[in-house]
Amino acid sequence: MTSPAAPAVPAAITMFGAEWCRDCRRSKKLLDGLGVAYDYVDLETVADGADRAKAISGRTQIPVIVFADDTHMVEPSDAEVRAKLTELSTV
Repeated sequence: MTSPAAPAVPAAITMFGAEWCRDCRRSKKLLDGLGVAYDYVDLETVADGADRAKAISGRTQIPVIVFADDTHMVEPSDAEVRAKLTELSTV
């Protein structure tokens, strides 16, 4: 007899972005390289993704990265993301 699988825990980070966005690709590469779990909201395929990102940031620039402490960054540098992840003990 096998035990039921534990429910999936949602990632503590959400990133809103699009494949055509160079900064989005760079931020995804950083998160992937650090082994950080995150939910990716592709603005090209998620109908309300852009509206959700704008509601969070008040801006239309991407990527928008939302962290576990409910803070967010818009178009952050790799150094800014690394510093935030370190602050939150994510890496």
